[in-house]
Amino acid sequence: MAAAETSGTVAAPGRWSLHGKMALVTGGTRGIGRAVVEELAALGAAVHTCSRNEAELGERLKEWEARGFRVTISVCDLSARDQRERLIGDVADRFGGKLDILVNNVGTNIRKPTTEYSADEYSFLMATNLESAYHLCQLGHPLLKASGSGSIVFISSVAGIVALFSGTIYAMTKGAMNQLTKNLACEWAKDNIRTNCVAPGYILTSLSEGILANKEFEGSVKSRTPLRRVGEPAEISSLVAFLCMPGSTYITGQTIAVDGDAKKASPRTLQQNGVSNCPLRDAAAFCLDGHRP
Repeated sequence: MAAAETSGTVAAPGRWSLHGKMALVTGGTRGIGRAVVEELAALGAAVHTCSRNEAELGERLKEWEARGFRVTISVCDLSARDQRERLIGDVADRFGGKLDILVNNVGTNIRKPTTEYSADEYSFLMATNLESAYHLCQLGHPLLKASGSGSIVFISSVAGIVALFSGTIYAMTKGAMNQLTKNLACEWAKDNIRTNCVAPGYILTSLSEGILANKEFEGSVKSRTPLRRVGEPAEISSLVAFLCMPGSTYITGQTIAVDGDAKKASPRTLQQNGVSNCPLRDAAAFCLDGHRP
């Protein structure tokens, strides 16, 4: 295609902006969720976010207002069905019955051997990590459809792609989220709603700082990662923002790992690139991607 034919498209106003867009980001007060809220708001979106922690929400709101971001908040425990319904009702009222962007970020974990989980722990993890995201998509569908060009982004984990000994139930919820992404992408394409999934690896957040403070553990993580470092929340939020932009309107149904390529690098490949003592079969017993409300 000739340059003259492509230049107008590349330079189209708003192609790399979220100005005028309306977004809901769950669990937006810390870690990856906070980075996503700030990334979307900085790009011009009006963002609503929620958390169980009212005090933390209030603190973040003051910071965001001081930076000129358009952010609104509500206290919500997304493991509870009635609170999810109330949240979407609030969002519908605030945004005039439309929603351009839904980022399902909330998630948590309980790490223990598979045989030791209780029924209550199973139900809690399923409700918080998977059911909440599924239900919010159901509830948010009319709003996303009304926008004319909706975008859903799930925050999953590489634990849903490969075995990281992060806890079986956690990994199950993330694997199911990856499949949910594919199904909704096909089913809701007719409504012009795109659905994608971002799967973080080791990301430096308040949840991971403690374990990564152990230099031996941190070294083992880096030794299995071709880029030889852990990621930053902004490296997740930048991809989320891109997937919500007009510039990505032909991307849907994808699960994109952001892990420094750790999940695909073989020991031989790593050794050829100067990284030694890194057998991937000795995967770390933690998967800390930092997206808890």
